[in-house]
Amino acid sequence: MSNTAISVTDLSKKYGDQVAVSHATFEVPLGTICGFVGPNGSGKTTTMRMLLGLITPTGGTGEILGESIKHPEKYLPRVGAMIEGPAFYPALSGKENLNVLATLGGFSTDRVQGLLEQVGLGDRGKSKFKTYSLGMKQRLGIAAALLPNPKLLMLDEPTNGLDPEGIQEVRALLRSLANDGTSVFVSSHLLSELELISDYLVMLRKGEVVFTGKMSDLMLSQQPVIIAKGENENDLTLLLAIAQQAGHHATIRDGAVHVQGPADWAIEFNRAAFNAGITLSQLTPQLPNLEETFFEMTGDK
Repeated sequence: MSNTAISVTDLSKKYGDQVAVSHATFEVPLGTICGFVGPNGSGKTTTMRMLLGLITPTGGTGEILGESIKHPEKYLPRVGAMIEGPAFYPALSGKENLNVLATLGGFSTDRVQGLLEQVGLGDRGKSKFKTYSLGMKQRLGIAAALLPNPKLLMLDEPTNGLDPEGIQEVRALLRSLANDGTSVFVSSHLLSELELISDYLVMLRKGEVVFTGKMSDLMLSQQPVIIAKGENENDLTLLLAIAQQAGHHATIRDGAVHVQGPADWAIEFNRAAFNAGITLSQLTPQLPNLEETFFEMTGDK
C-alpha cells in the first residue's frame, strides 16, 4: 500500500502551443493537508482536473491512492472533489440535492443530515438552493464532496465567498478531517489560511512546480524581511533605492518597502533614511509569512 495520497512525475498538459502544466513532479503524503498555490493561470485547476480524470495529460504519470490516473475508475470512489464551484438544482433544497447526488453515486442518504451539520448548514437543509448565498453554496459543495466518505478530498478555492467566521469553520473542518485520516489537497488564494492549516505545500509558477515539501521547511529557508514606510508615500521610491544600493533585494508592495535582509540591518536602514531626510513611520523586521514567500518565489506582484 502506497503511503502517498497523490504522486505525480513529469506531468504535463498542452493546449496547442500553450503549455498549461509543465513537467510537474510532487507528492502528497497520506493523512495530511497540502496547500496548492500559484498565481492565476499557473495551472492549479488544470492539474486538479488531470488528477480527477476530467482531462487527459499530454505527458507524464501520476497515482492517486496508489492507482494510476490512467484508470480513474479505480480510485474515484474514494475521492471527494469540488472543482470550479459546485453545481446543484436551483429549485431543490440543499438536503434534496445531496440526496440526489448520494443516490446517483450509490452512497447512503443516511449521512446527508450529518454532513449538512458538519458544514454549518444543519438548519438550512430544507431551504432551496437558489436562496443560498455564495458562501452557503460553497459549504454545500464541500458537503457533496464528503458524500463518498473519501480518503482524499480535493478542493478548489473552498472558502470562496465565505465570511471570516465561515472561513474559520472550514479551516477547522479540514483539520478535523485530516486528523481522522483523510488527505486534503486544497487550492486557495487566501494564503494566510493555508499557512495556518497546511502541513505540506505545492507551489506553481507558470505551470512549473517551484516548491514542493513541508510547509515548515519552506518557511525556515526564507530570509528575514524588513518592512518600512515613510511619512509620505513619495518616500517609498527613495527607500527602495537605499535598500537596493546597499545590496539588498527590495520591492514596493501594499504601500511599504519590503527588504530581504538580516534584522540587524534595520538600524543602518533607519540611519540611511534619516540622512536622506525621511522620517520612518514603520520599521519592522520579521520572518516572512507565506504570502511574502509566495510573492518572492512566483514573482507575482
